[in-house]
Amino acid sequence: MKTDLIQIQCTVPTKKVAKKIAKILVEEHLCACVNIVPKITSYYIYEDQFCEDEELLLLIKTDNVHYKAVEKRIQSLHPYEVVEIIALPVVEGAKSYMKWAYNALG
Repeated sequence: MKTDLIQIQCTVPTKKVAKKIAKILVEEHLCACVNIVPKITSYYIYEDQFCEDEELLLLIKTDNVHYKAVEKRIQSLHPYEVVEIIALPVVEGAKSYMKWAYNALG
């Protein structure tokens, strides 16, 4: 099934932050679902320093219409100064899942 759904990726520092963001996004109907992927290791350069951090990854399912609101809400809740918020298109999906996701978004 063709779709305008997107999956937003967002890294967070702790399970507490992950759960808070996930709960609010779902309760406010800004997304259909959030998966929390634990124990990822991120390597990056920030302010000219090499960094290696244990993080969690949020996989947020929403649509293009809700993207800006999701981004704004994540920014308001997230402790990082520079927040990873990356949206990827969902080009195909199971019809039953897509129907459920759109219903969840209202």
